Amino acid sequence: MLERADLPERVEIKDVSPRDGLQFEPKPLSVSDRVHLVDLLTAAGVPHIEVTSFVSPKWLPQMAGANEVMARIERKPGVTYTALVPNPKGAELALAAKPDELMVFVSASETHNYKNVHCSISESLGGFHRICDMARGEAVPVTAVIVTAFACPYEGRVPVHSVLDLSVRLESMGIADITLGDTVGAANPLQVAEMVHAFRLNAPMIRVGLHFHDNRGTALANLLAGIMAGCVRFETALGGIGGSPFSPGAGGNLATEDAVYCLQEMGIKTGIDLERLMDATRFLESAIGHSVPSRVYQAGGRMVPTGVEGVIDG
Repeated sequence: MLERADLPERVEIKDVSPRDGLQFEPKPLSVSDRVHLVDLLTAAGVPHIEVTSFVSPKWLPQMAGANEVMARIERKPGVTYTALVPNPKGAELALAAKPDELMVFVSASETHNYKNVHCSISESLGGFHRICDMARGEAVPVTAVIVTAFACPYEGRVPVHSVLDLSVRLESMGIADITLGDTVGAANPLQVAEMVHAFRLNAPMIRVGLHFHDNRGTALANLLAGIMAGCVRFETALGGIGGSPFSPGAGGNLATEDAVYCLQEMGIKTGIDLERLMDATRFLESAIGHSVPSRVYQAGGRMVPTGVEGVIDG
């Protein structure tokens, strides 16, 4: 039986909607709208925000003006503002914008890495060495995301040992915070628990985070499985938006509202104000011009008595 004593007191939520979420939107948002979105997340108490990525606007026009976004956001002490960088050139541009953290990414499968960044895993890691050296000179930490960590749309299920080996190679560069991405939403709770246990047993020096897409409706169950296995760091996206142009069939991210509501109802602290978070979702939905898949946003953050009695609704 699940006991309160089995659960952590607090879980850290990193909202990735300004980058991972918006990069898949067909209509790019203006710099002003992206700045306002980040500021609303800050006001809601989100402790960690993935602000933007320094990638060529030719490839991702949704992220154009990344330096201006970084310059205009209202930074709050204690909040970490992250910039994703694909290569050393991106890192050079990002460091000039003074992020609190750089994030790099690599696929767990060779095929996806080629599709995503047009190079092998080893070639990606070679660039990370240079990025880490550049960031170290500016005293900026570097974190990493391993995408397709559970399954690849081209190669199928990814072996745990492959993810572990890749993580150890990243850790040897000084990257100890590593998030494992279920890029195509194919992971199941047992698989998630096994992955987290494997890291705790074989790579305890790595601080593991988890990032789930909700293609098959398993994202929230996977988050809970990760928590029960000992993980306390998760990436989510406001409204449940997001996807990947390089992963066929990729669905939206686990919605930040859905995760926060569930955790708070279980007595797990996040530091996030759910009502103010919903205010941010209302702005996001208006800005992107279509509804968002977040269940909590659609249903409301609190149970409100209806006054209707004696009705059984199957």
